[in-house]
Amino acid sequence: MNARRRRRARRTGCALVLALVVLVAGVAAVVVALARSHPSPPAAERCVAEVDGTKWSLSPDQAQNAALIAAIGVQRGLPARAVTIALATALQESKLVNVTHGDRDSLGLFQQRPSQGWGTEAQVQDPVYATGRFYDGLVTIAGYEDLPITEAAQAVQRSGFPEAYAQHEARARAWASALSGWSPAILTCRLHDADPAAASADAVTARVQRDLGPLAVAPDATGALVVDTTTLGADADRARLDWAVAQWAVAVAHPLQITAVDVADQTWDRATTTWAPASGDPLPAGSVRITLAS
Repeated sequence: MNARRRRRARRTGCALVLALVVLVAGVAAVVVALARSHPSPPAAERCVAEVDGTKWSLSPDQAQNAALIAAIGVQRGLPARAVTIALATALQESKLVNVTHGDRDSLGLFQQRPSQGWGTEAQVQDPVYATGRFYDGLVTIAGYEDLPITEAAQAVQRSGFPEAYAQHEARARAWASALSGWSPAILTCRLHDADPAAASADAVTARVQRDLGPLAVAPDATGALVVDTTTLGADADRARLDWAVAQWAVAVAHPLQITAVDVADQTWDRATTTWAPASGDPLPAGSVRITLAS
């Protein structure tokens, strides 16, 4: 009798184990089916300036606006401190987004007010004009390079909350250092796949010349575009200015469908997201290569 009970218990146990295996397999099949029908969303697109192990991130839209602000500073021959002040100001005023609204009649990247003489509504919403007006004001401030961010920005902006600019100083300094070329290979972007149908050599040329001035842009034998930086700044600063243009190109890779940027002996690749040694010969000083999706 006891033996019969033991055999019955073993059969019951085996049945339970089999049922459990079937249940687990069924749950796994459901999970796989759901994963296939509802794949995980792609990772968020971000651009990062990393300094001393700290990553200061911006969205692609913020990054392209930061690139414009810095490029205009570089084009004017302004120091990185001016770019830092401008970026901290725009981060506070608009979160580095060219907004169409604000406090009272404040508009654009720097929340400039037409009623206070900054320009027309259309002008202050033009990032090139707005950035130029900010720098026009900044360079009139005696000793602005040595002033705290709050004082320099407030002297231009006349904000109701002048102390707020200081909270953005570290992020602004990291991005200014990258986009002015003082810190090579620290600016990277993680982006979704580029769209070849949206890539345009003409758009790249127009953007280079809008942000950085009348630099020559021409295709090379590979079909990539080479930016001639030799008319930008002094020859003594050539390596730094090449890196300024290269990291500018990474920061605008999202809207321009850029897949790779080459400068000196380094390459930023959209697929790997990082800077790494180039596989071919180094580019000569005074040139930056931009490869578009194709």
